Amino acid sequence: MLMKIGFVNLEELKNSIKDETILISIMFANNEIGTIQPIKEIARIAKKANVLFHTDAVQAVGNVKIDVNDLGVDLLSMSSHKFYGPKGVGALYVRSGVDFVKIQDGGHQERNKRSGTENVAGIVGLGKAIELANENLENYNAKLLKLRNYFIKEITSKYQNVKVNGDLKQRLPGNINISFPGIDGEELLLKLDSQGICASAGSACSSGSLEPSHVLMAIGLDSDYARRNTSYYFG
Repeated sequence: MLMKIGFVNLEELKNSIKDETILISIMFANNEIGTIQPIKEIARIAKKANVLFHTDAVQAVGNVKIDVNDLGVDLLSMSSHKFYGPKGVGALYVRSGVDFVKIQDGGHQERNKRSGTENVAGIVGLGKAIELANENLENYNAKLLKLRNYFIKEITSKYQNVKVNGDLKQRLPGNINISFPGIDGEELLLKLDSQGICASAGSACSSGSLEPSHVLMAIGLDSDYARRNTSYYFG
């Protein structure tokens, strides 16, 4: 369903909706190649089909401006540590009128949504972190975009064979994902590290894996090309 630069194929999405479909769940922005999906358009497709739409916005919150009402999403999830909040706490936005079945018994004090005691310190920390992130969003993004665009311009002008993976415009401001033909990704990382440059050959979730990135494979790169990949994150 992914196009070459990482966008969901909207026509294929429409054709995938069946009578029994109750939920569409799509990542807001990809953590490896940075591509930002057309969330508003997807929400319209879901609404027209009378299907709920959830987006995993963990990578996007704190990096791009998000208005759930403007986007038209029904559910949106986020994680505090992605916008400099405390680790171990997240939040789920649920549009009014959307109901779901809880997976744990109890929780009358939580409006019957879940049992357990609230992590008050974590919740307060998340709230303050997102408040600060939104206040500084424009300046933060301007700084990251300047660094990212300079990096891409310099490296593509000096090395003709490099491939920037993902869309060049609709992507996270602090993300660059590049493949280097003929150069092993892990070998490149060691040389960069010796020069004090931080990079990765994949997502943190797949650290230690020798398999090529499933994201790069999904957008059409062959396994050899996908292995010769390095990601840079500014922030």
